[in-house]
Amino acid sequence: MWETCSVQLKVRLPQDIAEQAEEVQKSDPEFLSRVVLYGLTRRAIYRQLSERADQPYPAAPDGNSAVI
Repeated sequence: MWETCSVQLKVRLPQDIAEQAEEVQKSDPEFLSRVVLYGLTRRAIYRQLSERADQPYPAAPDGNSAVI
C-alpha cells in the first residue's frame, strides 16, 4: 500500500454544488473522498498521456517510427 498523508483542499464551487458537497461530506465522507481521489487520478492520467502525445514516437531498430 502507499504511504499517505492528510491534506486540506479549498475549492470554490457554485452555491448549489457546494451545499450538496457539504451534505455528502456530513452523510458519507468516505464517498466524497473517493470522488476526489477519482478526479485527481483522472487528471494525473490525462496529464501524463497528453505529455506523451507531445513527444515523438521512438524510432524502431530499422529507423522507422515505432507503432505503440
